[in-house]
Amino acid sequence: MNSKERVILHSDLNSFYASVELLNYPKYRGKPFAVGGNQEDRHGIILAKTPEAKMDGVKTGEPIWQAMKKCPNLIVVPPNYEKYLYYSDRVQKVYYSFTKQVEPFGMDECWLDVTGSQRLFGSGKEIADCIRKIVRESFGLTVSIGVSYNKIFAKLGSDLKKPDATTEITKNNFKDIVWPLGCGNMIMVGPATQRKLSSIGIYTLGELANSDERIIKKMLGINGIRIRNWANGKDNTPVTDYYYEPPIKSIGRGITTVEDMKDSCSVQSVLMELCQEVSEKLIEHGFLATGISISIRDNKLQSRNYTARLEYPTSSSIEIIRVAMELFKEYSWDYNIRAVKIRATNIIRDNTSYQITALKDVKEHEEMVNLENAIYKIRGRFGKKSVIYCNMMLKRYIPDDKREMVIMPSTYIAEQKRMYQK
Repeated sequence: MNSKERVILHSDLNSFYASVELLNYPKYRGKPFAVGGNQEDRHGIILAKTPEAKMDGVKTGEPIWQAMKKCPNLIVVPPNYEKYLYYSDRVQKVYYSFTKQVEPFGMDECWLDVTGSQRLFGSGKEIADCIRKIVRESFGLTVSIGVSYNKIFAKLGSDLKKPDATTEITKNNFKDIVWPLGCGNMIMVGPATQRKLSSIGIYTLGELANSDERIIKKMLGINGIRIRNWANGKDNTPVTDYYYEPPIKSIGRGITTVEDMKDSCSVQSVLMELCQEVSEKLIEHGFLATGISISIRDNKLQSRNYTARLEYPTSSSIEIIRVAMELFKEYSWDYNIRAVKIRATNIIRDNTSYQITALKDVKEHEEMVNLENAIYKIRGRFGKKSVIYCNMMLKRYIPDDKREMVIMPSTYIAEQKRMYQK
């Protein structure tokens, strides 16, 4: 590569969950093997699989029962996220020993900008090969790495050869390597976008790269222009620093229930428990929510979203649930509900000034916030079950062994690492 060009790596741990589990189950190496969710709690899908399982048609994301039909001798073990976080953290420390510009993309993928590291460690390909060797010998895991002059092609490269391989895509060879690939091989090109592109005769990345910009923009908007530029190798997106975390803009919690909910009372019970968790995180991080959104998914896997602004910025679960249930009134019961999510949005610091209104009793609002803070302290001292809403004592729709997984728009892996370190 030209010395003036950026050198970007994309590192992808091969079949990560399954590979980590095989460290504990070496007798299953070479056999169809997969990691799957709890079928009783309706999370019974394939989370990761080995190449042997893939050869039998097993796909990530499909129900376990469906995978077992294709591969009757498939061995499935439950996930252990603490273990995956442990290995993810240590592998990322290997990356960080080569450059501080390491950007996680989930637990098993990272971009690395090694432009300034070449004088110490050699070319991008040499660094990639060295990383693969260290990871393999230190942890017993394999990693595929793409080397290129931008993030998009680096990720494409890591997908092309698996396992334990390095693929280099340069300005000189990208047309030969990238353009014959189907559009779906590129990040941000999902099934819906593929269908739209194929409807006008665009099937490969080369056809996308050479398409009429006006037609693409009319069909896909600004995102269409973006993916067309990417197909032409035009991507200047930087790799963020390993310790950089973008500002938190929302805090949310969602759950798939153990059985379908058939009435508003059941939905309210689940939402109230999720609201308490969201409120705890708001207080813990010193935030107030100025808006909320709820997402409802029925048993036909159709989702509907509803949003609203709050009258006052708040961390009160009582105030949040009131608005959430008002939003839920807009839902029409075409089918029973299997999953709900609630998110506190447009959050601000809890010391931020805000305008009061004569239409809403600010004293009542302040009492609700003070009450929530008192509950937070009690629950922190005596346990989360020490103070709960009455209707949360009714029929349980949330699995008892659910993990504390609050989604925050800092990098996903950074949040997971904080949870693990606790």
